[in-house]
Order: sequence, then C-alpha cells, then structure tokens
Amino acid sequence: MTRFAIRGLLSRKLRTALTAVAIVLGVAMISGTYVLTDSIDQAFDRIFTDIRKGSSAVISGKSAFDLSEGSGVTEPTLDEELLGDVRALPSVAEAEGSVDSDATQLIGDDGKVVVSGGAPNLGFSIADGDSGFNPLTLIEGDWPGPNEVAIDKETAAAENFEVGETVGVQAEGAVERLRVSAIVQFSSGLTIGGATLAGFDLPTAQRLFKKVGRLDEIAVAAKPDVPDAELVRELERILPRTAQVKTGGEQAQADSAETSEFISFLQAFLLAFGGIALFVGSFVIANSLSITIAQRTREFATLRTIGATNRQVLGSIIVEALVVGVVASVVGLFLGLLLAKGLFQLFDAVGFTLPNSGLVFEPRTILVALAAGVLVTLLASFYPGVRATMVPPIAAVREGATIPGEPLDGVKSMLTGALTTGVGVIVGVLAITATPGNTLVSSLLAVLGLILTLLGCALFPSRTLGAIVACALGFGALVYGLFVPGLGTTSVLLWMGVGVLLVFFGVARVTTRLIPSLSAFMSPIARWSVFGLLVLFWPFFTLPYWLLRYGSWGPGPAGKRALAFVGGGLLNPLILAIVLVMWLRKAVSRWEPEWPAEFPGVIPDRSTTRIGGENARRNPQRTASTAAALMIGLALVTLVATLAAGIIASFEGSVNELFTGDYAITAENNFSPIPIDAAQAAGTALGVTAIGNVRTGETLVFGKPVFSTAVDPGMQQVISMKWKEGSQEVLSSLGAGGAFVDDAYADDHDLQLGSPIEVTFPNGSARAFVVKGIFDPPTGGSPFGNVTVAVAAWDSEIPQPRNIFSFLKMEGGATDANQAALDAALADFPNAKAQTRQKFIDNQISGLSSVLNILYVLLALSVIVSLFGIVNTLVLTVFERTREIGMLRAIGMTRRQVRRMIRHESVITALIGALLGIVLGIVLAALLIARVDFLVFSFPTTQVIVFVIAAIVVGLIAAIFPARRAAKLDPLRAIAYE
Repeated sequence: MTRFAIRGLLSRKLRTALTAVAIVLGVAMISGTYVLTDSIDQAFDRIFTDIRKGSSAVISGKSAFDLSEGSGVTEPTLDEELLGDVRALPSVAEAEGSVDSDATQLIGDDGKVVVSGGAPNLGFSIADGDSGFNPLTLIEGDWPGPNEVAIDKETAAAENFEVGETVGVQAEGAVERLRVSAIVQFSSGLTIGGATLAGFDLPTAQRLFKKVGRLDEIAVAAKPDVPDAELVRELERILPRTAQVKTGGEQAQADSAETSEFISFLQAFLLAFGGIALFVGSFVIANSLSITIAQRTREFATLRTIGATNRQVLGSIIVEALVVGVVASVVGLFLGLLLAKGLFQLFDAVGFTLPNSGLVFEPRTILVALAAGVLVTLLASFYPGVRATMVPPIAAVREGATIPGEPLDGVKSMLTGALTTGVGVIVGVLAITATPGNTLVSSLLAVLGLILTLLGCALFPSRTLGAIVACALGFGALVYGLFVPGLGTTSVLLWMGVGVLLVFFGVARVTTRLIPSLSAFMSPIARWSVFGLLVLFWPFFTLPYWLLRYGSWGPGPAGKRALAFVGGGLLNPLILAIVLVMWLRKAVSRWEPEWPAEFPGVIPDRSTTRIGGENARRNPQRTASTAAALMIGLALVTLVATLAAGIIASFEGSVNELFTGDYAITAENNFSPIPIDAAQAAGTALGVTAIGNVRTGETLVFGKPVFSTAVDPGMQQVISMKWKEGSQEVLSSLGAGGAFVDDAYADDHDLQLGSPIEVTFPNGSARAFVVKGIFDPPTGGSPFGNVTVAVAAWDSEIPQPRNIFSFLKMEGGATDANQAALDAALADFPNAKAQTRQKFIDNQISGLSSVLNILYVLLALSVIVSLFGIVNTLVLTVFERTREIGMLRAIGMTRRQVRRMIRHESVITALIGALLGIVLGIVLAALLIARVDFLVFSFPTTQVIVFVIAAIVVGLIAAIFPARRAAKLDPLRAIAYE
C-alpha cells in the first residue's frame, strides 16, 4: 500500500503541490523565526562579550530598585575618586573608568540628527585606545583627544563622515562641533544594528554628558594569580552603598538581560504567526483531502474489492499525508532561511534595524519546524482518511458513487457530545487554572482539552448545535480570560488562545448552514464588484494584452495588426514584455498561444454568473471550509485594524481634551527623552507666553516601581485636566512636598487629599509627599504617570533630568511666524522638534503605523495560504466537473464564459470568507477594547473597504489558473472523462 500511495501522489502532482504549499509557508515562518531570533541572540552575545573583553570585574552604580530600559532615569553614578581607590588594591592589575550615554546624537551634513527608527544613539568614553578594556579597533585615524569624536564605520559610510572633518554632536546640552578623529568598529567586526556609536576621550565625554567628576563604570583587571571571585570580594569592601560589583561574565549577562527578554518576546510573537499559518493550512489540507477522497471513491472501492482492509486504506492515506508533510516541511525549513533574511530587511525598512552576525541554523530549529509541519499534516488528514475507509466495495461498479455518511455518525448523540465536551472543558480549565510546573505542560494540557472539546462538539447529532456550543464556549473563554481579575499573563493568553480557536471552529462549522443564503446574497455583489475592478483594469491591462496578442498572432492585414501591437505596447509596456516572452516560448518550443481570443468585455454575463453562484451553493460544506481559511486570516487582520483605529481615536481624543497649548516639543523619534536645555531654549523664543515640561522616569512607591513624572508651574496654562479632587491650581502649587495621582492609582491604594506618599528615587533617597490632587485621565491616557511631583523636587534627586514632552502657548496661536521662531530657538538642539497639535498627534501615531505594517505583512501569510486553498478547491472541482464542463462547452458555452463561471464561484467564496472574517474580527476587537480602559471603539471604515477589495482580488487571482485549465478542456474528451 505504501507503493500504491506514493504512485497516487505522483499521478496527482498538481493537487499534491497545491496542498503542500500551506505547510511550506507555515513551516517557513517557524523556521525563519528561529533563524532570525537565534541570529540576533548570537550577535548580541558576541557584542556584549566584546564589550567586557579584558574585564575581570565591573563596578557600576546600584539603583535602589530595578530600572526598566529607556525609562528616562539611570543608575546613580560613581565618584571619580573611587577609581584611585580601586587601583590601589593589591589584587588589581589595571582599572579604567568610563561614562556613557544612550542619547548622544550625531548631526548629519543636512543639520538633522542621524537616527534609524528606534535604534539607540550611543555615546561613550575611550580613556585609552590601546587598553585591554577597549572593545573597538581603528579602521582609520587616531583615538580621540580633547573635543574629538570617533564614529563607527556604518554611520560614517551612511553619512559620508570622514576623518578630519567636523560634525555636530548633541548630548545633554546644545549641539557642539567636534573633529572626527577616527573611524572604528568592534574588534570582532560586528555591527550593532541601526545604532550609532560616538566615542570621546574621558574629559570630553564627561563634559558632554554632564558627568564631570563622575563615572558610570569602572572596569577592573585582576592580577594573573587572583581569581575573579576573590577580586570581587576585595572590591566590595571599598564600595559605597550606591555601587555594586560583578565579574565580567556576570556583567555581560546582566547587559544582555534586556535584549534576551526582547528576543524571547519577538520569538513568541513571530511563532504565533507561524502557528496561525499552519492552523489555516490545516483547513486547506483537510478540505483538499476530503474533496480528493470523494473523487477517488471508485478507486478505494476497487481496492476494497480486491481485498484491501480498512486499515490498509487508512494507512495509504496516512502515508500520502506523511510524504506530503515531510517534503513540504523540508522545503519550508530551508525556505525559512530566505524568510529570515526577508524579516531582517522588513525590520530594516520600518527603521528597526537589528544586529546580524550571520544566519544561525540550530538543530532545535530543524526538529521543531519538521515536527510542526508533519504533525499538522497528519492530524488534518486523519479524519478524511477515516472517511475513505467507509467506501463499500460495491461502489466500484456504481456510477457517481459517493461516500456514505460521516465516520462519527455511528457514535453521535446528545450524551456522547455533552460528555466528551464536558471532559474537554474540565481538562482545559484545569490546565489553565492549576498552572503546572511549567508553561509547556500547561500548554500541552490545554491543547488536549481543546481537542477533546472540539471532538465533543463534532459528536452532537446536529452540526449546528455543535457549532453553537463551540462558539459559546469560545466566547465564554474569551470573556473569562479578559474580564476576570487576578489572572496571570500566561493564563490570560491561554484563555484567549483557546477561546479564539473554539470560535473559529464553531463559526466554520455553522457557516455550512448559511452558505446557500450567503452565496445568493454575495452573487450580485461579486458580479458588480468584479465589473467595477475590470472597468478600472480594462484600459491598462486587459485591452493592451488583447491588442498585443492580436498584433502578434491574430488574423487580418499586417498594417492593422501592427497598429494594434504598437497601441498595446504604448498602453502598457509591462504587458509588452510578457508578450515578448510568449514570442520566445513559441519560437523555442511547440507551445502555441491561445487564439482566436474574444475581444475582452467587462459586462457581466448573467448566465455564467448564475451557474457560478449555483456551483458555490452546490456543496455548502466544501465552500464553507474553503471560505473558513480566508475568514481566519481576515478576522485577525480586522482585529488588528480595529484595535489600531481605537488606539488612534483614543489618543486623538485625549490630546484634544487635555492640550490647550499651541505647540509640543518632542525628540525627533517622538518618544525618547530630551535634555531639559532644549525646552529652556524654546522658552526664549519670541511670543512664548507659557511652557510646561513633563519629566519622566521610574520611582519606587508602595514597594513597587511605577512610572512617575514631574511638572513645572507652567503646565497649568497648557494642559486642562479633569479633577476628581483638587483643581488646575494643583499644577502650579505642588511645591517641594506636593504630588498628584490618577484616580485608578488612588483607588488601588486608598489615597485621598492629604494622604502621605513615600517616593524612593533610584539613588536610594526616600522622600515624603502629600497628595494635593486626584485627576481623572481621559480614555486615551495622559502624559502623566501614576505619581507626579514638582520638577524642583524631581531634579534634586535625578542627576540628569530629561523631558519627555514640553508644551507651549504662544501669542497668536499656531502660525508660520511662531513655528519659525521656535525652529530658530531650537537650532542648537537638532534632536528636538516643535510641532503643532495636529502634527504632534500625527507624529505620535506614525510609530504605530510602522508596527501595523509589520503585522499586516505577517498576517498576509495566512491570507496567502487561504488563497492557495481556494486555488486548490477550484482545481479539484474542475476535475470533479470535467464532464459537466464538457457538456456546457458542447451546448455552446464559450471559453470566456467558462472562465467567468469559475471566477464568479471563486469571488463568492472569497467574499463569504471576507464577510465572516471582518464581522468576527470586529467582534473580537470589541471584546478586547471593552477590557482595556484606555481604548475606545472606532470602526476602521477605510481598512474594511480595503480588506473587501483585497478579498475580491484574492478571489480573482485564485481563479486564474483553475479557470484557464477549465477553459482549455476539449469538449469531446471532457464528456468521455470518468
């Protein structure tokens, strides 16, 4: 039977290849994700190892609590005198102090800061270029001296910086012009993604970073016979309470902790899309195999007649699935290497350049990717395989024999359905709520519970009842995961994942009952939407293609044909290139172009569209399964679009409600904190009547790190807040000991006017504040943290305060003259930009657009899988209806009408998938938005229109190959086909 199965696959190469595409794409996403994240991880590991080269121990500042990366505050600095004490220790061979900054901007020749999306702009000191602690190597020039800078080779090449020229550098103050002394790179040759590197001698760096007399780190090398642990113990005896020491290896691990967390998140994020593609692919595989098995009824009956057992028939199907799964998974595995390169380029295109030391292909990648692809294929093929065993031997001699019933018909009942579903629900609930020893065990038990639940829903005697139960359980899981308080992140994600899968399963099954009505409803929409698209494309594609082919192979006078050829080439040179390829193919092979070709029209043909609509209704289960694959992809795309629309609407509403000023000042990348000197310079511009600044950072309140902010008195004139307790006067009267909090934080900690709050700053200083106001932030949030104090109190505890936002009010409001005045005042701060209210909104939202583009590209993978599912279904139905199409051709249906018939069926299927997916996506988004306090619901009208058009295009593209194949059938041979 194995040989029989393989021969069967080889005889159905096209159908096999189309079925395998779904697995290829899903496995490629999994493989590409692991290759991408492993490559990034290796690059970062090598970078951090390089940075700590030569360090036996590293002394650094110690914060009173763990700080988040990019929070706006940093660990306390070290007194430079500590370096002398370290060098005097008997175990120390060498020690070197350094300072660094994550906001050191290089200024290009165009006067703008050199940035690459969200990549950091790193500044650091190079005390001794020849030191063993220095991870850099010279490419050109000399190590920097006073008022000089060394620049990494990637930035130098991109900006055409050369040794000897002067460039602008902005750190904690106004821009300064420094001479480029060197072009450098890491000793290992690695790059750090889109980051810029700027190195200075120690005094210059201390001055630029406003750390004169201070150090951020001291790197220490032990004498040859001193172990690192002994050196650390010796150093600990002389350190102040605001300092800590770690071995070089421990410090490298600490440095990589933030990046490791990011890489883990990115890996899980991208693997989710690979899982989505495989989930959609399982629908495609199951549907394709079901159609194929139904078409091979007589073949299986013949096998049964000559003695094949049920086990052998099932085994042949499993062997076919195994071969397809293995081959497709292997192809997808290596395609993942190309996908990883594409993902690097995608992130680079949206300004999120990642470090890359070469692609890493780990054994784990091979095992996981192959196992996922093969298992999904086998699981998707099992049920169709069981159906194949139900073919009776007598079917071999019956014309048009079909498979009798379903495999589960014999055990379907209310009792078995309810019991199996109940067991599945219990196992799933225990898996999620009991939280076993690790997340993997919990996830596997949740999968088992999900499978039992799905099986139970399929065991109900009514398909519709089972689908309704699945949907109810799915929405119940979603509501529980979203709205029950106190659930951990893992539990919430598992509840949501299980809920969404149950909803997709239920909707896909119940759709079978709706197909006749949906198909009838969508038929005129499909007809006229295709007409509209054809009208748009006709002058630029359809007509030129016909003219070029007529000019090449059509009948008639040579002059007329030449005129047609020239006209077609002028209308679309791209089509001309395609026809030239056809010329070449005709010249080197026996291939003949399709001619005569009817003059292309766009008016819908009612007879063919009617038959196409009837074909879509003929097998509701098949149409529903095919549409379900597209439904899943579009549901997720719509979910993302609706959430994005809610975020944008919420943010715009918040800004319009709060912001009463005229201009806002932010960093060029819209989110990084900027030096307070920039706001002070802007305040000197002619016409400024008020300026309010928002400092940002982390503090420790009630034993937990919280996002905190500080404001100055001018905030009262540029921001209007809704106060539950207190008034606008609070903003200007905080003083040294006042604070205000948002109402949610006040409720959580039972705060009211006069309540004391102890705030611990990163330097360990704990200060007592009194609540002077409680405000109610708008739905979209506010620029203020949980706790806000006055800038005077903040600056006394934070050595290098930075503003996240500055808001200004000017005489005359937002005018060109005022904009010019602010731009002139900020000329020495290229990293700061002044913008009107609407520009501020647009700029803040622009970052979301980049994220959305990445999400849309990744979700497009599932849509592509569903496209191949439609192609596969249509190809198989063309095989199934070969005699029918032959009869239609025999009674006068033209090739164009055959193509239109297939195309209409395809577009109807795509529109049904779009309708279900968009509605489901909006419902899921509404649930999420109802859970998130800072979002409002906003219908994404433009995006939904685009998605509907995209679905129509998917239907048209999917129909091209099957329609051409059907149109080329010879009527006489088709009629004789069995």
